[in-house]
Amino acid sequence: MDVLYHQTSQLIQEAFDLFHKLDSIPDSEKVENDIQFKINAINGNCEKLDILVFKTPINQRPMAKMRVDQLKYDNKHLQASLINAQNKRRRREQEKSEREQLLSRRFGNDHMAITVDYMAQENTSLQNSHRNVDEMLHTGSSILETLRYNRDTLKGAHRRLIDLANTLGLSNATISLIEKRVSQDKYVLFGGMFVTLSVIVIVIIYFI
Repeated sequence: MDVLYHQTSQLIQEAFDLFHKLDSIPDSEKVENDIQFKINAINGNCEKLDILVFKTPINQRPMAKMRVDQLKYDNKHLQASLINAQNKRRRREQEKSEREQLLSRRFGNDHMAITVDYMAQENTSLQNSHRNVDEMLHTGSSILETLRYNRDTLKGAHRRLIDLANTLGLSNATISLIEKRVSQDKYVLFGGMFVTLSVIVIVIIYFI
């Protein structure tokens, strides 16, 4: 039993030594396979040692079992460390592959063609947006001109109504009602101008 125990301890030490080579050599996968081979051998030896423990004298059995359990613990630690190293290697390989693919797409002819097409479409969209905004601004200016014309027309109509009322001798109450209605129309006019200007400002802020 002592010979097999020392052989197993030696395998564990060799496996730990191999871990130091993983980050220093390019072919780390081969080292991982060597470590896994030693871990499998350690497992086999531990199974044999479990059988030999029961063949030792009763007074030596607890110590022998504790020594075998320590070998099993060290071997589990080796297996966990190997899995962690394999996962790191796979992540590095995946990152390298993704980086190479990204560089290939960035400088490839197909990617350049797609980029040029996309930039041309974006430029066309921007030109269309500017054209639409210019049309909206032109429409807004036309609306403002129409509102100014209507305001002048209302002022002229107001003056003519007053003159006509004076000519016809209408009462002051009737004239007051007419003036009140003209004032209300004026508020409506200014409200429409404010809404139109607000729409133009919003269009300029969000679409230009």
